Amino acid sequence: MGSPKSRQALERLGQDIRKARLLRGSTVADLAVRAGTSSSSIARLEKGDHGVAIGMLADVLVVLGLIDRLSDLIDIRKDELGLALALDRLPKRGRRVATNSRDQKTVMEQGQYDGKTIDPEGVAF
Repeated sequence: MGSPKSRQALERLGQDIRKARLLRGSTVADLAVRAGTSSSSIARLEKGDHGVAIGMLADVLVVLGLIDRLSDLIDIRKDELGLALALDRLPKRGRRVATNSRDQKTVMEQGQYDGKTIDPEGVAF
């Protein structure tokens, strides 16, 4: 199950967790005990099994001293697509006011004032 991209990402994550465990000189059994899970769950995590719970991943990262990396996983301040889409959805009020003021000033300058227009400074006539 899962897309090829997600499988690859989970396999890489599992390999990185295994490397971090080995760098710390820890066995699978030791990491399992400290994370409060079974050795088979750690082995599944290190193989990139998509069925491993995210909570167990968080517990393993705590044991490895890498829990801060989990919160950085999806940092919305670095989500360029999301930020661009949000910017496009912002109201365009500033443009409308400027456009209306410019149009009203043009009408006044051309002498076509109808008495219902508000001048560019916002004062009603």
